[in-house]
Amino acid sequence: MALRKRAADVVPGDPRFTPKKAKNALAVAKIVGPAVIPVVAPFVLRAFGEARDQIDRMRARRMGVAVGDLAQFSGKGGALHARITGAAEAITELREKPDATAGDRTFADRSETTLRQLTAAVRAAERMPSARRRAAHKAAGTELDELEQRLLTRLGL
Repeated sequence: MALRKRAADVVPGDPRFTPKKAKNALAVAKIVGPAVIPVVAPFVLRAFGEARDQIDRMRARRMGVAVGDLAQFSGKGGALHARITGAAEAITELREKPDATAGDRTFADRSETTLRQLTAAVRAAERMPSARRRAAHKAAGTELDELEQRLLTRLGL
């Protein structure tokens, strides 16, 4: 008798979810659901769209690219690809400067070769196990840091 609760011992608003309460909730949902869903669905979809847009803008800002270009830089090495693309654009600007010297053009040629090799390494790392991929990305990032530093020096920044 101590294990069973009597009807008088049951407290109103008992938080337990019983089969009867589940059945009642389903009955209410069947009646209220079709009336509420068409009203609520557009707001929910708009909220999800806004959240996705905010996430895309944040990722693009973090990578330093336009939101429209974000799809080009997907995957584990996406941030490195974005940096490589940015460095390639800066090297093109260095080469096309009106006051570019022969040393600047030589630097640009060597740097483009290095960037092509880095791009290939980052692409190859996508298929590597995670530990090797991280090591390859770290090495590529270090090389890219050095190249960017030399580029900034050449640009006078």
